[in-house]
Parts: sequence; C-alpha cells; structure tokens
Amino acid sequence: MKIRTTMAAAAAAAIVGTGAFVLPAAASASTTTHTLTFTAETNSSAAFSNSAEAEQDTDVNSAGKVVGYDMLYLTVVSSTTAAINITVDVNGGMLYGTATLNGEGVVSHGKVTGGTGSFNGATGTFTVKTLNKAGTRHAVTITYSKK
Repeated sequence: MKIRTTMAAAAAAAIVGTGAFVLPAAASASTTTHTLTFTAETNSSAAFSNSAEAEQDTDVNSAGKVVGYDMLYLTVVSSTTAAINITVDVNGGMLYGTATLNGEGVVSHGKVTGGTGSFNGATGTFTVKTLNKAGTRHAVTITYSKK
C-alpha cells in the first residue's frame, strides 16, 4: 500500500511538474508564421571588385504593383560559390537575410536573420527561383515568424 501511494504521489508530481513546463511553452506557442511572395526584378548592379558586387531589385506582386525593394551584396567564396547578404524593404520595415549562390545561379540556404519595424526579431527561410534566361527576374518566397 505504501509503494502504491508513493508511486501515485510521484506520478502526480510528474504530471504537475510537466504541466508547469507545458504551460509556458503553450503560451509562447502563439508565434504566427507569415509568408511574403513577390517577383524581384533587377534594376541595377555594380561590381566593386573581382570578388564583390551589389544588386538592386524592385519587388512586384502578381498584379505587377511595386511592393518593395531589395538590395543584395554578393561576396565570392570560391570558384563555384558566393555568399549573399540581402535586405528587403517592404511595408512595415526591413527584413534581413543570408544565402548561398552556386555556380549555376541557384540560391540555397536562404535564412531570415532579423529585421526592423514589424520584422524586428524575425527568423525564417526564403527561396528564390530564377524566372528568365537573363537572370533578371526571380520568384521570391519568404517565410518568417517572430517570438
């Protein structure tokens, strides 16, 4: 009888203890995920050196309306890879990110690293798909959340 009482007390303590840990997690689980989609159209670019360049794009929605602008800074890491730092300026503030560009022009490892205004504290990912042979139009999808 004493063993059963001890086990019941231990189980109750475990349940109460777990509840104490679950409640704060549930309270912070109210993070909302947001998605931005647009087409980035290259306006201008400048080569600063053999290993660094910048690009400025105008971002438009599916109706062709300008919804923002973005700036990319690319640094050559190797003969087949460049590191990208990106700032997207849209209604609400600026969103920052990093990615890798390979020799075929494919962007990978797109990561949202923060922002300003309503994007302060944002984290997430982004993808880029080139839409034309010249490489001047890109479909961009940014998925982010804030704590």
